[in-house]
Amino acid sequence: MTIFFSVLIALALQQHGAVAATAATDGPPIVVLETELGNIAILVDTAHAPVTAANFLRYVSGSFYNGGEFHRAVRPDNEIRQDAPIEIIQARIDQNRLSEAFPPIAIETTDVTGLKHLDATVSMARDVTPSRAGPNTATNQFFICIGDQPSLDREGNRSPDHMGFAAFGRVIDGMDVVRKIQASPTPKDTPASTFVAKGQLLVPTIRIKRAYRK
Repeated sequence: MTIFFSVLIALALQQHGAVAATAATDGPPIVVLETELGNIAILVDTAHAPVTAANFLRYVSGSFYNGGEFHRAVRPDNEIRQDAPIEIIQARIDQNRLSEAFPPIAIETTDVTGLKHLDATVSMARDVTPSRAGPNTATNQFFICIGDQPSLDREGNRSPDHMGFAAFGRVIDGMDVVRKIQASPTPKDTPASTFVAKGQLLVPTIRIKRAYRK
């Protein structure tokens, strides 16, 4: 009988350990970006921004950010939008895989998700060119906020349609790396493009060696 109860206790402890291990892995996914300047860990909020989070995670799962880069840094000395200044760094996938990129996603605005653009917030970039701006134009480019950026929220004045941008996570480790990237050189004569204003292009860009779910 003693042996029988010993076996039951052992099985119970084993089952408890399995449950505990499962519980430890539950929760929002964490994505690690290994960059040339260090690692950045992002907590992805699948609960509040399910569409945007799923879009980001499928690019991560498909290894699209491996060989990608942080290509834009905005700070007070190169910000041209004095009506709505921001401080961010922006990344994109490996440019050799642009033809494989997924279609644009519908925007999840901050008034719906409740995720504001605070310090360390991670959000999707989209086309806000006045002549062709569209709320549903985000694909693979994302940015990280340095300091609170309320002008990027819904009804903020950064985008001409006042729809703002879709926040979907936050940096939980590596903000020192984010600030290093933001402080990297952005020559004043670099040209503007759809996502980058003149003088905001990082030269050289900061390469993302690998992006993966932790």
